Amino acid sequence: MSQSPPPIIRTYRDLVVWQKATDLAEKVYRATSGFPAAERYGLTVQMRDAATSVPSNIAEGFGRGGTPEFLRFLAISRGSLFELQTRAELARRLGLLKGPGLPDLRERAQEVDRILSGLMRSLKKRRK
Repeated sequence: MSQSPPPIIRTYRDLVVWQKATDLAEKVYRATSGFPAAERYGLTVQMRDAATSVPSNIAEGFGRGGTPEFLRFLAISRGSLFELQTRAELARRLGLLKGPGLPDLRERAQEVDRILSGLMRSLKKRRK
């Protein structure tokens, strides 16, 4: 059984982790659109900022051109992902985030974390 060659990565848009992180950010925007107006400058903007930071840092790190810089920005991206998860949990506890969208957000965030962690491990191995 022959194995297909890995996809060619020409731009950050070709990275599955960037694609999944962008999908997650879109879901966060949709989920927070129903938050009360009182949260406009609170959890709404904070969750959206954290969510958009994840794919943005992946893209920026990719654009830096070197593995050490890319790894640094991937780590920042992962930190933003954890920040998003924490704020989503707070929104859940406050009753702002509920319904079928909540498990979907959790699953998507966990998937992005798995892919991001795997990419970081792979890049670290190649450096050695």
